[in-house]
Amino acid sequence: MTTATRVGHIEPVQIHFDDLDAMGVVHNSRYVLLLERALSAFWTRHGWPFDPAGPHFADIFFVVREFSITYTTPIISPGPVAVHFWLDHIGRSSLVYGFRVLSEDHATVHAEGRRVQVKIDRTTLQPTPIGPGVREAASRLLGSPAA
Repeated sequence: MTTATRVGHIEPVQIHFDDLDAMGVVHNSRYVLLLERALSAFWTRHGWPFDPAGPHFADIFFVVREFSITYTTPIISPGPVAVHFWLDHIGRSSLVYGFRVLSEDHATVHAEGRRVQVKIDRTTLQPTPIGPGVREAASRLLGSPAA
């Protein structure tokens, strides 16, 4: 693991043929899904599955407030890549993720960005505090690769 990947988590994600656009590169909108797949796998493995019927679903009812991405090197074929993500900040009701989409060997940065999520109340749809369980689980992702 390089200095730039020592914080956070790296999740392998598969690029499928239907992720490619007409020019044969991964379509820009698919990078959002790559991050979603990585985050979903991580949180499910750590006991926080995105299951509306589950007992803890209200604890992880987050919406995306902001998403920004910079594309660096196109992905030109199906196959494995790695999504490196971390938390830059845990607020009262928000999580600020940083992320990079990397080649499978972590040598190439294909894209990088930031995503802000806000925990909301399922009934009022207003921001609500992140509970201690989620806060504790999220804290293992804290730290910036640039630090």
